[in-house]
Amino acid sequence: MTTEATTTDLRAFTEDWLEWYRAHEARLAAPHGFLSITGLHWLDDHPQRFPDAPGTWHTGGEGVVVHLDEGEELLVDGVQVRGEHHFGVLPERGGVDAVWGDAVIEIAKRGGHDIVRPRHPDAPLRTAFTGTPAYAPDPRWAVTGHYIPFDVPRPTTVGAAVEGLEHVYDAPGRIEFELDGHVLSLTAFPGAGEGRLMVLFTDATSGVTTYAANRALTIDPPAPDSTVLLDFNRAANLPCAYTDLATCPLPPTENRLPVAIEAGEKIPRERGGVSGVLDA
Repeated sequence: MTTEATTTDLRAFTEDWLEWYRAHEARLAAPHGFLSITGLHWLDDHPQRFPDAPGTWHTGGEGVVVHLDEGEELLVDGVQVRGEHHFGVLPERGGVDAVWGDAVIEIAKRGGHDIVRPRHPDAPLRTAFTGTPAYAPDPRWAVTGHYIPFDVPRPTTVGAAVEGLEHVYDAPGRIEFELDGHVLSLTAFPGAGEGRLMVLFTDATSGVTTYAANRALTIDPPAPDSTVLLDFNRAANLPCAYTDLATCPLPPTENRLPVAIEAGEKIPRERGGVSGVLDA
């Protein structure tokens, strides 16, 4: 391959990465993205009011209920609701978004617990956001792996960013790959989209240049020969890297890699990260 071709390929690789990075940052910092969250409220059978959401909230056997006082209303699935409204029993990792003025009130279930998590566009964390430091993209961190499906999905319990909370995922398989002479393996969880996978991991950079608790990598569906591409340049922070108001899962024990993956997103400035974007 000529030097000119190599330069062109690297430029295209970098441009593709920048497109992914900008889209990822835009979702994070959207008006109702994770940086707009102002509270994480845990529901029980005792009615509670919160300073950043309308109404009085509780949950029980019939699911989440809100009682809106006179003059209060929410927009749920495009319908205005007043008085008492039943959201019903929510599925794990599911939820409903209710509109309140320019805010969105997220009602969700995480780790078996019902929560209310308001999102306000003027949240200080969002308005002060200037982007996430990241390593400069490098093709050496895009490696081919081999996907090995389990005979049946394996229920896998992992911890969470919130102490005492647990998440359970049905892991469909694992991915084996080589990196810097090391034979490595990652347990994969279902990703967003048909056939896609997601891995949570830590490595030797965790707590040094990258966020200590976790990073996530989304992987396209395996090819017919069971190969997958693990592009660690796209290793992304989860919301808990920015805010304590997130319930993010932690990696399973076997996904703690013994190598330093100097690729992807670094510790956010909000957690003390200081290196700039594309600062290797």
